[in-house]
Amino acid sequence: MLIEESYVDVATQAGGDMRIFIFHPKIDGYPKAKFPGVVVFSEIYQVTGPVARFARQIASHGYICAAPSSYHEFTGPEALAYDGPGTDKGNDWKVAKKLSAYDEDATLTIDHLLSLPTCTGRIGATGMCLGGHLAYRAALDERVAATVCYFATDIHSHSLGEGMNDDSLARTGEVRGEVVMIFGKKDNHVPPAGRDLIRKTLHDAGVTFSFYEVAHAQHAFIRDELSKGRYDPAIAGICFQMLLELYVRALRSDLGPSAAASKIEDVC
Repeated sequence: MLIEESYVDVATQAGGDMRIFIFHPKIDGYPKAKFPGVVVFSEIYQVTGPVARFARQIASHGYICAAPSSYHEFTGPEALAYDGPGTDKGNDWKVAKKLSAYDEDATLTIDHLLSLPTCTGRIGATGMCLGGHLAYRAALDERVAATVCYFATDIHSHSLGEGMNDDSLARTGEVRGEVVMIFGKKDNHVPPAGRDLIRKTLHDAGVTFSFYEVAHAQHAFIRDELSKGRYDPAIAGICFQMLLELYVRALRSDLGPSAAASKIEDVC
């Protein structure tokens, strides 16, 4: 599927205009085609090349992707570099930004997708690193039907935003859509105990979720640049199929109202 790229600058109450990068599928001969929308949250470096390529990949399967710039209170929409100074700025702004401002960004981005005449009204979310956590919080919005979180940071430590005391885990019971959590077992940003806590919280809250831990993957293993030596194309491709399976089922299919699940037989 072909893709058209654009952006829109949206005013925020938190400060500054938030730039939302739009990756829109296009089918020649079908000018009124409609597609589900997906919010693609970026890592601490804003919308970098790897994030844009990830959004393009999703859009090429028939989803309108909207990638917001997270740090509009502090800087422009330009991406930070994958180097020491860029990492320091991203980490500093991550905890300087108000939690309410992160939530406002998600709400405004979903609102924009739903305002498009080419959107079906079905919304998903995804993101990597910081963006994985922001996707988790976006799932608290009842309009989000399907969420895929890649190596989401700071959920287990509830340390996102100003004051480093977020309520993401505490609000897990508000999630109404389906969630996929993906981590690498060698991810030192989210240790085993942290991953166990997230899994147990989702289970105890009754959320419909899948949880994957990839044996040899490190943090940021889907980031397709090699400055930190973590990119694993094979595993990234498998995980992308997990994303597509959920989105096709939850965003593109009309499943009708839910009913009680059938009893699973205890036989081989």
